[in-house]
Amino acid sequence: MTIPDTTGTDVFEDRESVVRSYCRNWPVVFDRASGAEQVTEDGDRYLDFFSGAGALNYGHNHPALKTALLDYLSEDRVVHSLDMFTVAKRDFLRAFEETVLRPRGLDYRVQLPGPTGTNAVETALKIARKATGRTDVVSFTNAFHGMTLGSLAVTGNSMKRAGAGTPLYHSSTAPYDDYLDGSTPDFAWLERVWADGGSGLALPAAVIVETVQGEGGLNAARPEWLRALADLCARFGVLLIVDDVQAGCGRTGRFFSFEEAGIVPDIVCLSKSLSGLGLPFSVTLLKPELDLWEPGEHNGTFRGFNPAFVTATAALREFWSDDTFAAQVRERGAQLRTGLEQISARVPGSAYRGRGLLAGLRFEDPTLAGRVATEAFDQHLLVETSGADSEVVKVMPPLTVTAAELQRGLDILDRSVRSVLAVAA
Repeated sequence: MTIPDTTGTDVFEDRESVVRSYCRNWPVVFDRASGAEQVTEDGDRYLDFFSGAGALNYGHNHPALKTALLDYLSEDRVVHSLDMFTVAKRDFLRAFEETVLRPRGLDYRVQLPGPTGTNAVETALKIARKATGRTDVVSFTNAFHGMTLGSLAVTGNSMKRAGAGTPLYHSSTAPYDDYLDGSTPDFAWLERVWADGGSGLALPAAVIVETVQGEGGLNAARPEWLRALADLCARFGVLLIVDDVQAGCGRTGRFFSFEEAGIVPDIVCLSKSLSGLGLPFSVTLLKPELDLWEPGEHNGTFRGFNPAFVTATAALREFWSDDTFAAQVRERGAQLRTGLEQISARVPGSAYRGRGLLAGLRFEDPTLAGRVATEAFDQHLLVETSGADSEVVKVMPPLTVTAAELQRGLDILDRSVRSVLAVAA
Protein backbone atom coordinates (compact mmCIF):
# COMPACT_ATOMS: atom_id res chain seq x y z
CA MET A 1 0.00 0.00 0.00
CA THR A 2 1.32 3.40 -0.99
CA ILE A 3 1.19 6.05 1.71
CA PRO A 4 0.05 9.43 0.36
CA ASP A 5 2.73 12.12 0.19
CA THR A 6 1.31 14.70 2.59
CA THR A 7 4.49 16.76 3.04
CA GLY A 8 5.74 16.92 -0.54
CA THR A 9 9.03 15.28 0.42
CA ASP A 10 8.49 11.65 -0.60
CA VAL A 11 10.31 12.06 -3.90
CA PHE A 12 13.39 13.27 -2.03
CA GLU A 13 13.27 10.29 0.31
CA ASP A 14 12.64 7.85 -2.54
CA ARG A 15 14.98 9.16 -5.22
CA GLU A 16 17.68 11.40 -3.73
CA SER A 17 20.87 9.95 -2.27
CA VAL A 18 21.04 9.60 1.51
CA VAL A 19 24.19 11.75 1.41
CA ARG A 20 22.00 14.86 1.63
CA SER A 21 22.52 16.72 4.90
CA TYR A 22 21.10 20.25 5.25
CA CYS A 23 17.55 19.13 4.56
CA ARG A 24 17.76 16.81 7.57
CA ASN A 25 18.16 19.82 9.83
CA TRP A 26 15.68 22.01 7.96
CA PRO A 27 12.84 19.65 6.92
CA VAL A 28 10.75 22.15 4.96
CA VAL A 29 10.36 22.78 1.24
CA PHE A 30 11.64 26.21 0.25
CA ASP A 31 10.11 27.90 -2.77
CA ARG A 32 10.93 31.62 -2.91
CA ALA A 33 13.68 33.85 -1.57
CA SER A 34 14.57 37.51 -1.44
CA GLY A 35 17.33 39.35 0.38
CA ALA A 36 17.86 37.79 3.80
CA GLU A 37 14.71 35.64 3.72
CA GLN A 38 13.60 32.29 2.35
CA VAL A 39 9.93 31.34 2.08
CA THR A 40 8.52 27.82 2.10
CA GLU A 41 5.84 26.58 -0.25
CA ASP A 42 3.44 26.95 2.70
CA GLY A 43 4.32 30.62 3.09
CA ASP A 44 6.47 30.37 6.24
CA ARG A 45 9.31 32.92 6.29
CA TYR A 46 12.81 32.14 7.54
CA LEU A 47 15.58 34.62 8.22
CA ASP A 48 18.56 33.19 6.36
CA PHE A 49 21.87 33.52 8.21
CA PHE A 50 23.30 30.59 6.24
CA SER A 51 23.61 32.39 2.88
CA GLY A 52 24.06 29.29 0.78
CA ALA A 53 27.15 28.29 2.79
CA GLY A 54 28.65 31.61 1.73
CA ALA A 55 27.54 31.55 -1.91
CA LEU A 56 24.95 34.31 -1.41
CA ASN A 57 26.91 37.23 0.03
CA TYR A 58 24.49 39.71 -1.55
CA GLY A 59 21.38 37.87 -0.42
CA HIS A 60 18.83 36.02 -2.50
CA ASN A 61 17.87 37.41 -5.90
CA HIS A 62 19.49 40.82 -5.57
CA PRO A 63 17.62 43.03 -8.09
CA ALA A 64 20.72 44.49 -9.80
CA LEU A 65 22.21 41.05 -10.37
CA LYS A 66 18.95 39.38 -11.33
CA THR A 67 18.12 42.11 -13.85
CA ALA A 68 21.55 41.81 -15.48
CA LEU A 69 21.08 38.05 -15.87
CA LEU A 70 17.52 38.25 -17.21
CA ASP A 71 18.49 40.93 -19.73
CA TYR A 72 21.44 38.84 -20.91
CA LEU A 73 19.43 35.64 -21.32
CA SER A 74 16.50 37.39 -23.02
CA GLU A 75 18.79 38.45 -25.88
CA ASP A 76 20.04 34.94 -26.77
CA ARG A 77 23.56 35.72 -25.62
CA VAL A 78 26.24 33.06 -25.25
CA VAL A 79 25.72 30.76 -22.23
CA HIS A 80 28.44 28.12 -22.65
CA SER A 81 31.80 28.90 -24.20
CA LEU A 82 34.59 26.79 -22.67
CA ASP A 83 37.58 29.16 -22.89
CA MET A 84 36.59 30.97 -26.06
CA PHE A 85 36.53 34.76 -26.10
CA THR A 86 33.11 36.22 -25.26
CA VAL A 87 31.80 39.67 -24.48
CA ALA A 88 30.62 38.52 -21.05
CA LYS A 89 34.06 37.17 -20.10
CA ARG A 90 35.75 40.33 -21.34
CA ASP A 91 33.39 42.46 -19.27
CA PHE A 92 34.12 40.39 -16.16
CA LEU A 93 37.90 40.51 -16.58
CA ARG A 94 37.82 44.26 -17.09
CA ALA A 95 35.54 44.80 -14.10
CA PHE A 96 37.71 42.54 -11.91
CA GLU A 97 40.83 44.45 -12.89
CA GLU A 98 39.22 47.88 -12.41
CA THR A 99 37.39 47.25 -9.12
CA VAL A 100 39.53 44.59 -7.39
CA LEU A 101 43.06 44.15 -8.70
CA ARG A 102 44.16 47.65 -9.70
CA PRO A 103 42.91 49.48 -6.56
CA ARG A 104 44.86 46.98 -4.42
CA GLY A 105 48.03 47.06 -6.51
CA LEU A 106 47.69 43.35 -7.31
CA ASP A 107 48.97 41.70 -10.48
CA TYR A 108 47.41 38.28 -10.93
CA ARG A 109 46.61 36.16 -13.96
CA VAL A 110 43.02 34.94 -13.77
CA GLN A 111 42.53 31.24 -14.48
CA LEU A 112 39.01 29.89 -14.91
CA PRO A 113 39.31 26.25 -13.81
CA GLY A 114 35.68 25.15 -13.49
CA PRO A 115 32.57 25.87 -11.48
CA THR A 116 33.39 25.16 -7.83
CA GLY A 117 35.79 26.01 -5.04
CA THR A 118 37.46 22.62 -5.10
CA ASN A 119 38.26 23.17 -8.80
CA ALA A 120 40.09 26.36 -7.81
CA VAL A 121 42.01 24.52 -5.08
CA GLU A 122 42.97 21.59 -7.32
CA THR A 123 44.27 24.09 -9.87
CA ALA A 124 46.32 25.86 -7.21
CA LEU A 125 47.88 22.61 -5.99
CA LYS A 126 48.74 21.46 -9.51
CA ILE A 127 50.37 24.71 -10.62
CA ALA A 128 52.32 25.00 -7.35
CA ARG A 129 53.80 21.56 -7.95
CA LYS A 130 54.50 22.30 -11.60
CA ALA A 131 56.15 25.65 -10.83
CA THR A 132 58.39 24.37 -8.03
CA GLY A 133 59.06 20.81 -9.14
CA ARG A 134 58.18 19.71 -5.62
CA THR A 135 55.27 17.50 -4.54
CA ASP A 136 54.28 18.04 -0.90
CA VAL A 137 51.84 20.69 0.32
CA VAL A 138 51.49 21.85 3.92
CA SER A 139 48.01 22.58 5.27
CA PHE A 140 46.75 23.31 8.77
CA THR A 141 44.82 21.64 11.56
CA ASN A 142 41.04 21.94 11.08
CA ALA A 143 41.45 23.09 7.48
CA PHE A 144 38.79 22.46 4.84
CA HIS A 145 39.59 22.90 1.15
CA GLY A 146 37.10 20.76 -0.77
CA MET A 147 35.87 17.26 -1.50
CA THR A 148 37.96 16.11 -4.47
CA LEU A 149 41.04 14.00 -3.74
CA GLY A 150 43.68 16.72 -3.94
CA SER A 151 41.59 19.07 -1.81
CA LEU A 152 40.82 16.32 0.70
CA ALA A 153 44.52 15.62 1.08
CA VAL A 154 44.92 19.13 2.54
CA THR A 155 41.71 18.96 4.60
CA GLY A 156 41.80 18.15 8.31
CA ASN A 157 38.34 16.72 9.03
CA SER A 158 38.67 12.97 9.55
CA MET A 159 35.12 12.13 8.46
CA LYS A 160 35.51 13.95 5.15
CA ARG A 161 38.97 12.48 4.58
CA ALA A 162 37.63 8.98 5.20
CA GLY A 163 35.11 9.49 2.40
CA ALA A 164 37.97 9.44 -0.11
CA GLY A 165 38.18 5.66 0.21
CA THR A 166 41.88 5.75 -0.68
CA PRO A 167 45.09 7.01 0.92
CA LEU A 168 45.65 10.74 0.53
CA TYR A 169 49.16 11.64 -0.49
CA HIS A 170 51.78 14.39 -0.60
CA SER A 171 50.54 16.55 2.24
CA SER A 172 51.46 17.29 5.84
CA THR A 173 49.71 19.22 8.58
CA ALA A 174 50.95 22.10 10.72
CA PRO A 175 49.26 23.74 13.73
CA TYR A 176 46.97 26.66 12.89
CA ASP A 177 47.17 29.94 14.80
CA ASP A 178 46.63 29.32 18.56
CA TYR A 179 46.25 25.55 18.07
CA LEU A 180 48.99 25.03 20.68
CA ASP A 181 47.61 27.76 22.98
CA GLY A 182 50.74 29.85 22.67
CA SER A 183 52.91 27.24 24.40
CA THR A 184 55.14 26.74 21.35
CA PRO A 185 56.30 29.30 18.77
CA ASP A 186 53.87 28.99 15.88
CA PHE A 187 56.29 28.12 13.08
CA ALA A 188 59.17 26.60 15.06
CA TRP A 189 58.63 23.11 13.64
CA LEU A 190 58.24 24.17 10.01
CA GLU A 191 61.27 26.45 10.12
CA ARG A 192 63.41 23.76 11.74
CA VAL A 193 62.54 20.90 9.39
CA TRP A 194 62.61 23.05 6.26
CA ALA A 195 66.12 24.25 7.12
CA ASP A 196 67.42 20.80 8.14
CA GLY A 197 68.53 18.53 5.34
CA GLY A 198 68.44 15.66 7.80
CA SER A 199 64.85 16.13 8.94
CA GLY A 200 63.52 13.56 6.51
CA LEU A 201 60.91 16.01 5.25
CA ALA A 202 61.26 17.48 1.78
CA LEU A 203 60.73 21.18 1.23
CA PRO A 204 57.09 21.52 0.12
CA ALA A 205 55.80 23.11 -3.04
CA ALA A 206 53.32 25.26 -1.16
CA VAL A 207 51.44 26.05 2.00
CA ILE A 208 47.67 26.43 1.73
CA VAL A 209 45.74 28.38 4.37
CA GLU A 210 42.33 29.87 5.15
CA THR A 211 42.53 33.17 7.02
CA VAL A 212 39.27 32.17 8.72
CA GLN A 213 38.47 28.45 8.89
CA GLY A 214 34.85 28.49 7.79
CA GLU A 215 34.16 24.78 8.22
CA GLY A 216 36.85 24.10 10.82
CA GLY A 217 35.36 26.02 13.74
CA LEU A 218 35.64 29.67 12.64
CA ASN A 219 39.22 29.95 13.86
CA ALA A 220 40.54 33.31 12.65
CA ALA A 221 44.26 33.79 12.10
CA ARG A 222 45.78 36.94 13.52
CA PRO A 223 47.29 39.37 10.98
CA GLU A 224 50.74 38.98 12.57
CA TRP A 225 50.48 35.19 12.26
CA LEU A 226 49.64 35.47 8.56
CA ARG A 227 52.51 37.90 8.02
CA ALA A 228 54.91 35.50 9.76
CA LEU A 229 53.65 32.66 7.56
CA ALA A 230 54.10 34.73 4.39
CA ASP A 231 57.62 35.68 5.48
CA LEU A 232 58.52 32.05 6.24
CA CYS A 233 57.31 30.91 2.83
CA ALA A 234 59.20 33.69 1.05
CA ARG A 235 62.47 32.86 2.84
CA PHE A 236 62.31 29.20 1.82
CA GLY A 237 60.87 29.65 -1.68
CA VAL A 238 57.63 27.91 -0.73
CA LEU A 239 54.52 29.22 -2.48
CA LEU A 240 51.71 30.63 -0.35
CA ILE A 241 48.15 29.73 -1.38
CA VAL A 242 45.24 31.50 0.31
CA ASP A 243 41.94 29.65 0.01
CA ASP A 244 39.48 32.56 0.03
CA VAL A 245 36.55 30.51 -1.24
CA GLN A 246 34.37 31.22 1.81
CA ALA A 247 36.10 34.13 3.55
CA GLY A 248 36.62 36.13 0.36
CA CYS A 249 34.35 38.34 -1.75
CA GLY A 250 33.83 40.73 1.16
CA ARG A 251 32.82 38.31 3.88
CA THR A 252 35.36 39.69 6.40
CA GLY A 253 34.87 43.36 5.48
CA ARG A 254 37.33 43.62 2.59
CA PHE A 255 37.17 41.93 -0.80
CA PHE A 256 40.02 39.58 0.06
CA SER A 257 40.26 38.28 3.61
CA PHE A 258 44.06 38.58 3.61
CA GLU A 259 44.06 42.34 2.98
CA GLU A 260 43.98 43.16 6.69
CA ALA A 261 47.28 41.31 7.14
CA GLY A 262 48.93 43.24 4.29
CA ILE A 263 50.22 40.09 2.56
CA VAL A 264 50.22 39.19 -1.14
CA PRO A 265 49.77 35.44 -1.65
CA ASP A 266 51.33 33.72 -4.65
CA ILE A 267 48.03 32.02 -5.47
CA VAL A 268 44.45 32.82 -4.40
CA CYS A 269 41.35 30.62 -4.72
CA LEU A 270 37.92 32.27 -5.10
CA SER A 271 34.45 30.80 -5.65
CA LYS A 272 31.12 30.73 -3.77
CA SER A 273 29.98 34.38 -3.89
CA LEU A 274 32.13 35.35 -6.85
CA SER A 275 29.11 35.13 -9.18
CA GLY A 276 27.04 37.09 -6.68
CA LEU A 277 23.78 35.31 -7.42
CA GLY A 278 24.66 31.77 -6.40
CA LEU A 279 25.68 30.63 -9.89
CA PRO A 280 28.65 28.25 -10.00
CA PHE A 281 31.88 30.13 -10.71
CA SER A 282 35.47 29.96 -9.46
CA VAL A 283 38.83 31.45 -10.31
CA THR A 284 42.42 30.74 -9.38
CA LEU A 285 44.57 33.86 -9.25
CA LEU A 286 48.25 33.34 -10.08
CA LYS A 287 51.23 35.64 -9.94
CA PRO A 288 52.26 36.03 -13.62
CA GLU A 289 55.52 34.11 -13.20
CA LEU A 290 53.52 31.07 -12.06
CA ASP A 291 51.32 30.94 -15.17
CA LEU A 292 53.35 28.10 -16.66
CA TRP A 293 50.64 25.92 -18.19
CA GLU A 294 50.79 24.47 -21.68
CA PRO A 295 47.58 25.33 -23.59
CA GLY A 296 44.89 22.88 -22.49
CA GLU A 297 47.09 21.28 -19.83
CA HIS A 298 44.42 21.98 -17.21
CA ASN A 299 40.83 22.56 -18.30
CA GLY A 300 37.15 21.97 -17.56
CA THR A 301 33.97 21.87 -19.61
CA PHE A 302 32.20 24.51 -17.54
CA ARG A 303 35.04 27.01 -17.20
CA GLY A 304 33.17 29.39 -19.47
CA PHE A 305 29.76 29.76 -17.80
CA ASN A 306 28.79 33.17 -19.14
CA PRO A 307 25.71 33.80 -16.94
CA ALA A 308 28.09 33.74 -13.95
CA PHE A 309 30.38 36.23 -15.69
CA VAL A 310 27.39 38.52 -16.14
CA THR A 311 26.22 38.44 -12.52
CA ALA A 312 29.80 38.64 -11.21
CA THR A 313 30.38 41.77 -13.28
CA ALA A 314 27.14 43.28 -12.00
CA ALA A 315 28.16 42.50 -8.41
CA LEU A 316 31.60 44.07 -8.83
CA ARG A 317 30.13 47.23 -10.34
CA GLU A 318 27.31 47.42 -7.79
CA PHE A 319 29.28 46.77 -4.61
CA TRP A 320 33.02 47.21 -5.17
CA SER A 321 33.48 50.39 -7.22
CA ASP A 322 34.40 52.20 -4.00
CA ASP A 323 34.71 51.43 -0.26
CA THR A 324 31.13 52.32 0.70
CA PHE A 325 29.81 48.76 0.75
CA ALA A 326 32.90 47.35 2.48
CA ALA A 327 32.58 49.96 5.22
CA GLN A 328 28.95 48.94 5.72
CA VAL A 329 29.97 45.28 5.99
CA ARG A 330 32.53 46.18 8.63
CA GLU A 331 29.82 48.00 10.61
CA ARG A 332 27.55 44.96 10.47
CA GLY A 333 30.49 42.73 11.44
CA ALA A 334 31.10 44.85 14.53
CA GLN A 335 27.39 44.65 15.37
CA LEU A 336 27.46 40.86 15.00
CA ARG A 337 30.51 40.53 17.22
CA THR A 338 28.97 42.70 19.94
CA GLY A 339 25.75 40.69 19.87
CA LEU A 340 27.53 37.33 19.96
CA GLU A 341 29.82 38.42 22.78
CA GLN A 342 26.81 39.57 24.79
CA ILE A 343 25.26 36.12 24.41
CA SER A 344 28.58 34.45 25.20
CA ALA A 345 28.94 36.46 28.42
CA ARG A 346 25.91 34.63 29.81
CA VAL A 347 27.15 31.14 28.87
CA PRO A 348 30.17 29.85 30.86
CA GLY A 349 32.75 28.20 28.63
CA SER A 350 31.47 29.75 25.39
CA ALA A 351 33.47 32.12 23.19
CA TYR A 352 33.19 34.29 20.10
CA ARG A 353 34.87 32.91 16.98
CA GLY A 354 35.52 34.28 13.50
CA ARG A 355 35.85 37.66 11.82
CA GLY A 356 33.47 40.06 10.10
CA LEU A 357 30.24 38.42 8.96
CA LEU A 358 31.80 34.97 9.22
CA ALA A 359 31.43 34.44 12.94
CA GLY A 360 29.81 32.36 15.63
CA LEU A 361 29.74 30.99 19.16
CA ARG A 362 31.85 28.08 20.35
CA PHE A 363 30.41 26.02 23.21
CA GLU A 364 32.47 24.02 25.69
CA ASP A 365 29.81 21.30 25.53
CA PRO A 366 29.83 20.39 21.82
CA THR A 367 26.27 19.06 21.94
CA LEU A 368 24.89 22.55 22.64
CA ALA A 369 25.65 24.08 19.24
CA GLY A 370 23.47 21.64 17.32
CA ARG A 371 20.64 22.02 19.79
CA VAL A 372 20.84 25.82 19.54
CA ALA A 373 20.77 25.63 15.73
CA THR A 374 17.70 23.35 15.91
CA GLU A 375 15.93 25.70 18.30
CA ALA A 376 16.80 28.65 16.04
CA PHE A 377 15.22 26.84 13.09
CA ASP A 378 12.07 26.29 15.15
CA GLN A 379 12.04 30.09 15.61
CA HIS A 380 12.56 30.59 11.84
CA LEU A 381 16.27 31.42 11.75
CA LEU A 382 18.65 29.39 9.57
CA VAL A 383 22.12 28.87 11.06
CA GLU A 384 24.45 25.88 10.79
CA THR A 385 27.22 24.44 12.94
CA SER A 386 30.95 24.32 12.33
CA GLY A 387 34.04 22.64 13.76
CA ALA A 388 35.41 19.13 14.08
CA ASP A 389 32.75 18.28 16.67
CA SER A 390 30.10 20.72 15.37
CA GLU A 391 30.79 22.73 18.51
CA VAL A 392 30.30 26.18 16.94
CA VAL A 393 27.04 27.88 15.95
CA LYS A 394 27.96 29.55 12.68
CA VAL A 395 26.31 32.89 11.84
CA MET A 396 26.75 33.98 8.23
CA PRO A 397 24.11 36.53 7.17
CA PRO A 398 24.19 38.14 3.73
CA LEU A 399 26.55 41.10 3.54
CA THR A 400 23.55 43.21 2.54
CA VAL A 401 21.74 42.47 5.82
CA THR A 402 20.27 45.55 7.48
CA ALA A 403 21.03 46.49 11.08
CA ALA A 404 17.42 45.67 11.98
CA GLU A 405 17.53 42.23 10.31
CA LEU A 406 20.82 41.41 11.99
CA GLN A 407 19.44 42.41 15.38
CA ARG A 408 16.35 40.29 14.77
CA GLY A 409 18.55 37.30 14.07
CA LEU A 410 20.67 37.95 17.14
CA ASP A 411 17.52 38.17 19.27
CA ILE A 412 16.34 34.80 17.94
CA LEU A 413 19.76 33.29 18.60
CA ASP A 414 19.75 34.70 22.13
CA ARG A 415 16.32 33.20 22.83
CA SER A 416 17.45 29.89 21.36
CA VAL A 417 20.50 29.75 23.59
CA ARG A 418 18.43 30.59 26.64
CA SER A 419 15.86 27.93 25.75
CA VAL A 420 18.49 25.21 25.25
CA LEU A 421 20.30 26.10 28.47
CA ALA A 422 17.05 26.07 30.41
CA VAL A 423 16.35 22.52 29.24
CA ALA A 424 19.96 21.48 29.91
CA ALA A 425 19.73 22.81 33.45
